[in-house]
Amino acid sequence: MDRTARLTLLAGLPADEQQLLRAGPSPDWVAPTLATLTDRRFSDDHWLYERKLDGERCLAFVTGDDVRLWSRNRKALDGTYPEIVDALADQDGDWIVDGEVVALHRGQTSFSRLQQRMGITDPAVARQSPVAVVYFLFDLLRLDGFDTTGLPLRTRKSLLRKIVRFDGPLRFTVHRNGDGEAYYAAACARGWEGVIAKRADGRYRAGRSPEWLKFKCAAGQELVVGGFTDPSGSRTGFGALLVGYYRDGELVYAGKVGTGYDERTLTSLRRRLDELVVARSPFARAGGPTERAHWVRPELVGQFGFAEWTDDGKLRHPRFLGLRDDKAPGDVVRERPSGARP
Repeated sequence: MDRTARLTLLAGLPADEQQLLRAGPSPDWVAPTLATLTDRRFSDDHWLYERKLDGERCLAFVTGDDVRLWSRNRKALDGTYPEIVDALADQDGDWIVDGEVVALHRGQTSFSRLQQRMGITDPAVARQSPVAVVYFLFDLLRLDGFDTTGLPLRTRKSLLRKIVRFDGPLRFTVHRNGDGEAYYAAACARGWEGVIAKRADGRYRAGRSPEWLKFKCAAGQELVVGGFTDPSGSRTGFGALLVGYYRDGELVYAGKVGTGYDERTLTSLRRRLDELVVARSPFARAGGPTERAHWVRPELVGQFGFAEWTDDGKLRHPRFLGLRDDKAPGDVVRERPSGARP
């Protein structure tokens, strides 16, 4: 769609929505809206329900063939996903969009598979990777000189679907209207991560929002690596990672994670851990085991799945899913369901 047609779309919005548009220069950065975890499932016609995608958050700033991709913590992703840059540059757009980059395996989003792309920064190397990626777009923050974040979400998604040509690695994130409980049950039955519920009339706001809610099918979150144990038997690399989260400025020990690693991960991650070794535990109140333990500077953030939290604040049956470099260690806190709902 060309610029004239896009401006015609904006001119065709209801008068009250046109008043919510703000003209101005394109910003260098827009802090993303983040979803809040909840254990309340609900159905409401004032909410939209989208599939929760297990990938890397990505905001795209597009001006003609100039495309910049940023992670949620403002890390450049242009060299990591050059095929997405190409697909957006080919559309001669003038917009800022929000979405999630994923790697698919048998119809499911696979974070462990995406890991093979996340560490690449050279576009030539990325293009040779056997791991194909898809960019699911779910929001529109700016269009042809106008800030659209004040528009209702339903309107932003309608505009997004019309202005972008969804082919190649670009996908539109479809949603279900109203029936959140049934959609959540279907999502879990299909092996999805869960569902994101969003206020249909909500605006786009920076930071954690009660108008975007996570319905997770399984427990899981980011945690900080504070140490590791030696391997035993025939195992190589390390035995388990010692992980935690921040509370009141202190790193709280949450348990050890000894499963979810393949041989390549055990070897490559051990090399990274050896570079971070320190003499003292980074955990508050000397948390964590002491036998066969090695402490590291808390600089690595991992994604972990687990069955539940125990009464004493430890992970039950945890498993490693992959490292993340799109979240600062100091921002990692224990996610607690808010109980929020409309």
